[in-house]
Amino acid sequence: MDLKYYDEYRALGLNIAHYRKDRRYTQLQLAEKINIDRSHMSAIEIASVGVSLDVVFKICEALEVSPKDLFDFRY
Repeated sequence: MDLKYYDEYRALGLNIAHYRKDRRYTQLQLAEKINIDRSHMSAIEIASVGVSLDVVFKICEALEVSPKDLFDFRY
């Protein structure tokens, strides 16, 4: 992950966490739905790792949101 984009990754993680909580999923439940480890889900939400578009699209499907929703940063 390029630290130059940390703020964007952080905003993305916050949006994922927002929609996850809105859908009443735990990190473990969402991670299982998209076939990743819970610790990876946590790392995505706190922006300690980068995330591939494949994983972003899987998250969108699981949360029933569009990619635009996840990338609509409110900072």
